[in-house]
Amino acid sequence: MASITSLRTAAPRGAAAASATNPGGQLLSGDALTLSGVTRAFGALRAVDDVSLNVAAGQKYAILGSNGAGKTTLFNAITGDFPPTAGRIHFFGEDITDLPPHERIRKGLRRTYQSSLLFRDLTVRDNLFLAVRGVASGRFSFMRPRAHQASTVATDDLLERARLSHIADELVANLAHGQQRQLEIGMALAGAPRLILFDEPAAGLSPAERRELVALLTSLPAHMSFVLIEHDLDIALRVVDRVTVMHNGRVLRTGSPAEIEGDAQVQAIYMGSKH
Repeated sequence: MASITSLRTAAPRGAAAASATNPGGQLLSGDALTLSGVTRAFGALRAVDDVSLNVAAGQKYAILGSNGAGKTTLFNAITGDFPPTAGRIHFFGEDITDLPPHERIRKGLRRTYQSSLLFRDLTVRDNLFLAVRGVASGRFSFMRPRAHQASTVATDDLLERARLSHIADELVANLAHGQQRQLEIGMALAGAPRLILFDEPAAGLSPAERRELVALLTSLPAHMSFVLIEHDLDIALRVVDRVTVMHNGRVLRTGSPAEIEGDAQVQAIYMGSKH
């Protein structure tokens, strides 16, 4: 593919607020996530190169691009798994660039991964319970929970929200791939997250499982922001209201789903001549 030069990100809603500062120099923002010139280099390779974007509070956002575009590396920079080598990351106005991953989790940032990270020898309910306890105060307590306790109630709520109540006592090892993806989303919802990063949640799903995933994503609370990496464009463009397309580690285009779907350069590179 030809190299892309002179790329600029279109400013999503809330960008003006994101750039304002108070007299003390602290960023003031109504946005959930603001990336400013984020770069992640591995030696001479810039896997992510000068990426800037804003995700408004409550916004549903997609990052698209072919393999090697830098999408997952960008997620790793946001979560702190591989912190950026340049640029800044603000989460609801607070600079989290140098925070360790567990501190970002405590502030309400969650993430799912391309490969399932589940306890396969435990039940669905047990996995969700551990997720609830992992972000709760007193999470190291060895006291057996009772039915009315907050962690148990929260687990039951997650079973409903993830649409998994009917298989609550099934071992994870016995679940279909799509059900495991649903469980991962349910675990990411533990502890009232403020923003979730979904890394290719539709990967390997059947058509029926894709429909279930769309229903689950569209049922998330309106106030909750999420950013979605997805190769399935039909899913991504149905569940978000803002899209950034990446190419060779940089931002190629940012716009609404309709704008991205109708963009000739995006079609030529990612979708072919027809979509």
